[in-house]
Amino acid sequence: MERWNGKVAIVTGGSVGIGKAIVQKLVEHGMKVVPCARNLEQLNENALELNSKGPGEVFPYKCDLTKEQDILKMFDFTRQKFGVLHACINNAAMAKNSHILTGNTQDWKQVFDVNVIGMCICMREAVKLMKHGGVDDGHIINFGSVVSYKVGDKPLYAASKFAGRALTEGLRMELNAEKSHIRSTLLAPGLVSTEFAKRAYGEEQGKRIYGTNPCLNAEDIANTVVHVLSAPAHVNVNEMIVTPTGQKSVDFAK
Repeated sequence: MERWNGKVAIVTGGSVGIGKAIVQKLVEHGMKVVPCARNLEQLNENALELNSKGPGEVFPYKCDLTKEQDILKMFDFTRQKFGVLHACINNAAMAKNSHILTGNTQDWKQVFDVNVIGMCICMREAVKLMKHGGVDDGHIINFGSVVSYKVGDKPLYAASKFAGRALTEGLRMELNAEKSHIRSTLLAPGLVSTEFAKRAYGEEQGKRIYGTNPCLNAEDIANTVVHVLSAPAHVNVNEMIVTPTGQKSVDFAK
């Protein structure tokens, strides 16, 4: 990770869970990190703690990924502050307990706005800012899931993650066509013990899921991000699935 010391990264969904752990790891490796989320208070609390430890530094930014103008302003903030971007970690995601036959259309739109459209805008603007700063060895890591490969009990969420997988590969193909050395990676975790399942299924169901299934923790995934970034510049980790030992199913609601 030595070559990332002093470099600039954006982390979406950077206030809690996996995103917070990623921000911490990148700061430990000397990076300047712009974590974004809707909860600016939590971002500021995290920054206060991390900036007292170094060697990197955190620059929180409030951003709602369902709003394109928020995303564009975040990238403009990064451009004005640093003039460059080296890594973009598209970690933010959401799921709703919503189905095809009985689901709420607004829930569907919100899931796709965050997991697909928001991620697409971040990819586009990240590459644009990398090129603006003359960076040809940047890295974009998109978060998928095990449901990027097999539909579980949430088909709409799975559809958004299938789309993310296709778009990450599409990004790689477009960058290759431009002879760019910017890399793209899909990181697909299995079950990770965060607030995610509680938000998706409800507090009690979430507790049951985490209590009865093998789980990874947020630091495990943050370490995987570091592993991917640490690959030599001539190595592109296209996709990586990371699951807890013993995970057998993606149908956690059963």
